[in-house]
Amino acid sequence: MDVIPHQPPPSAERYINRELSWLAFNRRVLEEAANPGHPILERIKFLSIFSTNLDEFFMIRVAGLKAQIAAGVTQLAQDGMTPHEQLRAIKAAVESLVRDQRRLFYEELIPELCRQGIELLAYGNLTSAERSAVDRYFEQEIFPILTPLAIDPSHPFPHISNLSLNLAVVVRSPAGQHHIARVKVPEVLPRLLPLTQLVGPDAYASRIHRFVWIEDVILANLSALFPGMAVVEAYPFRITRNADMEIQEDEAADLLRMIEQSVRQRRFGSVVRFSTITAFPDDLLEFFIKELQITREDVYQIDQFLALSSLRELLTLDRPDLKDPPFAARKHPAFTTAPDFFSAIRQRDILLHHPYDSFEPVIDFIRAAAEDPAVLAIKQTLYRVGRNSPVVEALMLARERGKQVAVLVELKARFDEESNIEWARTLERAGVHVAYGLLGLKTHCKIAMVVRRDHDGMRRYVHLATGNYNLLTAQVYTDLSLFTCHPEIGADASDLFNYLTGYSVQRSYRQLLVAPVNLREQLTRLIEREIEHQREAGNGHLIFKVNALVDPQMIELLYRASQTGVQIDLIVRGICCLRPGVPGMSETIRVRSIVGRFLEHSRIYYFFNNGAEEIYLGSADLMQRNLDRRVETLFPIVSPQLRDYLHRNVLNSALDDTSQAWILQADGTYCRAAAQPDSPPLKSQAWLLARHLEGGGV
Repeated sequence: MDVIPHQPPPSAERYINRELSWLAFNRRVLEEAANPGHPILERIKFLSIFSTNLDEFFMIRVAGLKAQIAAGVTQLAQDGMTPHEQLRAIKAAVESLVRDQRRLFYEELIPELCRQGIELLAYGNLTSAERSAVDRYFEQEIFPILTPLAIDPSHPFPHISNLSLNLAVVVRSPAGQHHIARVKVPEVLPRLLPLTQLVGPDAYASRIHRFVWIEDVILANLSALFPGMAVVEAYPFRITRNADMEIQEDEAADLLRMIEQSVRQRRFGSVVRFSTITAFPDDLLEFFIKELQITREDVYQIDQFLALSSLRELLTLDRPDLKDPPFAARKHPAFTTAPDFFSAIRQRDILLHHPYDSFEPVIDFIRAAAEDPAVLAIKQTLYRVGRNSPVVEALMLARERGKQVAVLVELKARFDEESNIEWARTLERAGVHVAYGLLGLKTHCKIAMVVRRDHDGMRRYVHLATGNYNLLTAQVYTDLSLFTCHPEIGADASDLFNYLTGYSVQRSYRQLLVAPVNLREQLTRLIEREIEHQREAGNGHLIFKVNALVDPQMIELLYRASQTGVQIDLIVRGICCLRPGVPGMSETIRVRSIVGRFLEHSRIYYFFNNGAEEIYLGSADLMQRNLDRRVETLFPIVSPQLRDYLHRNVLNSALDDTSQAWILQADGTYCRAAAQPDSPPLKSQAWLLARHLEGGGV
């Protein structure tokens, strides 16, 4: 493994704080919820995503900062902030974000939902018929699930699970004594109870959907849980726990068992956020602060409803008029005109652009390999495959048909550990050779290789991608994937799998750039080559499309390239720690972020190379973890036709976007891209979708 290079000294003038940059990204997500150009249920979707993102930010990033403080770490972030300073800045930024979220929800989205016949009601706003139906539902469905837990010297403070919604209840005994109890709102029932179903559709006009919050129903019926006691007051609250698992691999003889144990321990992680409403009384708050071993700085109070991530339940409504128009992804013509799957790949390299192109050919690739008697072996990496995975089913079919199948399942894929554990065991039971990756490294690359005996000898067919082998995310993430039987890429794929599953000290690859072996070194070489072209010909140009730009060495190298005059266009969806447009440092660097209907996920590295353009695709962002602590691949696009599509269509449409694009300023803030006075606004995702549906893909 390469030694991690020396880090440049911290400097707020040179770097934007990573955590604040991420919060700026989540603000852009919130801005899409505020965008009246989206249908109302799409705006609700963005609001839900915003809330889910914030939960994960606290579980991972805030938890990490608090762990640093607890361990006495005083090391400065690359922008020069201490962990304490970062937490203070985060709290101020989050409180501002949440205030804007609440204002948007109550003042804009709820009224617009009402105008469209969708009402979210408190119990007190129900009609008498609705109350009767809801009370009946409480008695029959909710009450049997609820478990009130007393908190007193004989009843220790209960465990409160991560992200659960709870009620803190104060009751008074007949003798006048006050007691505290906790009631967990059941997660197995909908957060929004559909009154149309409970009362009956005949009670409402068509296209009317009325809902009541489940916690409101429980609050209205709390007396049923405490017979003989008087309910004095009750308030909702929610906690967020540290969910970042620390895997001591050196001591884990069985990594599978170790991951299982760590996943179970996640629910007991330390509390990093206590969320409640502003009416929560101070004395009760102090009680929970003491019992949960937190401070006032960990408390976040809002006006009313918590956990708006639950609003995603509204997306199941049968109201296509309130959602983005559906579309059928294009089936790539190369697979419909060739006599069989493998002859299509032999004819030429095939590039898919998801979700505009269907993900089905990726599944068909493994399935065709499973059924083809000429195929001898299949090797594949799996990072996030989701549940009910057709890719995994095809791999098991291949084993049933007598193929040699080897799969590397990354057990440490955050928040997918449990799913991956299940798939690993299922694959092993089917007789598949399953590996769990390299010690100390996550395997993040996306690659599948099929070894086939063709009429002219053995040939390796390879699929490489920027995204996961996940059918569901392929419908909402923008990703690119390549089918090729290029001999050198096939040879590299074999070497890579030997590195992953066996003992290999491979230090060089023919075509692939592989982390942590040579990716940092080769990217550095390619950027420095562009610097030389700029000095010699004055035409240096880089275009990088990534999810995150954090690595200090890469930022410094881009600064150096800018100082020589290289034109640098960066399309960074999320975190960007580089400061663009600073005189004398980054004047030729432009940074934009696109947030739209689909999650921008593809990574593209374009080098003008004095006119001999080169493009690499892959799974790696410009972060220390991707370059030094993960197994990643970047793969070249050899075909001039495919390079032209990526440059002229994918990259240029992103750079020309004036509808969904945000421009990063030197001070770390973002502003919307402005449309040209003589041109209509361009929405790059909509443009690409229309082009593919018209048959204009590559």
